[in-house]
Amino acid sequence: MTHDYTPNMLVKYIYSETDLFETLEIENAIENDQLLKESYLTLKNGYNQLPKAKFSPSQAAIDNILLYSKISKMDALSL
Repeated sequence: MTHDYTPNMLVKYIYSETDLFETLEIENAIENDQLLKESYLTLKNGYNQLPKAKFSPSQAAIDNILLYSKISKMDALSL
């Protein structure tokens, strides 16, 4: 079975958002299709150049949230 892989499907693969079957299918296609491999490598190179997002807050941000919560709780109790 031949399958036309779109750039969106390759991006989904690069971001590990494909299920196991799709992953195996795409990896096989990349190995066997030179044009697809070139497209993948171009997209992967762009992905590698993007800055990596930090998804965990700093300790200062956590401390500020906890302090705000504590102050808000005290204000609510004084009403």
